Amino acid sequence: MSDERRQRLTAVLNPLVQLDEFSSEQAKQECCESHPGYVTRTLGQLVRDGFLSRVEVDGQFRYRWTAPREAFESVAWIDSQIHGIQVKETPTDERPREKLIRAGAASLSLADLLAILIRVGVVNESALVGGQKVANRFADRLPDLSQCSPLDLKKVSPAVKSDSYCQIMAGIELGRRIATIQAKQDPVVVNITSTREAVEYCEHAFARLAMDGVQEEFHIVSLDTKHKPIQSHRITVGTLDASLVHPREVFRPAIRDAASAVLLVHNHPSGDPTPSREDHQVTDRLTEAGKILGIQVLDHIVVAKQSSVSIREC
Repeated sequence: MSDERRQRLTAVLNPLVQLDEFSSEQAKQECCESHPGYVTRTLGQLVRDGFLSRVEVDGQFRYRWTAPREAFESVAWIDSQIHGIQVKETPTDERPREKLIRAGAASLSLADLLAILIRVGVVNESALVGGQKVANRFADRLPDLSQCSPLDLKKVSPAVKSDSYCQIMAGIELGRRIATIQAKQDPVVVNITSTREAVEYCEHAFARLAMDGVQEEFHIVSLDTKHKPIQSHRITVGTLDASLVHPREVFRPAIRDAASAVLLVHNHPSGDPTPSREDHQVTDRLTEAGKILGIQVLDHIVVAKQSSVSIREC
């Protein structure tokens, strides 16, 4: 029965995670092998769990992912539907604490990290569900989480009790203090004027991503008029593809930073930094988009365990 239900849910989810926005009818067409009523019920559950939102567009109701669809962990969600939402009903290998011990904290999703900090749920809402709800609410504005009051988070999930709130805030503050100390220890970067300097900067700034990253992540570093780094921003998580890395999402933070140029950065979890054909396509597409916006794409650096390389020189 579990295998059959897993197959039915997979048949609905696999087509839907390829779409950013869709109507109920589109969903049924994409999931043509599934019964329309089952598709509708699955959409409703995704809305109740906070993964999809139902919005009105031009007089028609449509569904949108509440967080970047690439970040949706369909296998974990299906497990939660089959095994239940309590930690004790979750397969041991998928429990947040066990995953942390086995693969390291960097391998955990935001929801997993929050579930560990929430620690214990309440009646009808586990720590896992509470962590997922908070992660969904703050997926695109994570820094805002530190400004929340106990009541703010309680409204998101009843699982965030006062002790859970204190643990979340203590974790945020500890991370902030570590980052402050590391920033003071980091060498001052005056500007990036050569490929060698770009590679050296990225090897240092993205060392953890190169060594511990288990998925490909695409980042940008915004630069001022003297090519001094302003800020880094994570854009996408998942296999790099020119059709998924949209110029709008890439250049939005650069425009917000009033950047003159950007560095593109992504990792190869395999350890081999050799750029793929898709890597070159992404670079070319974003370079052309940057020309239109007046923001120079200075370089695209691939970081990996073996070494880091510049796509401009490959």
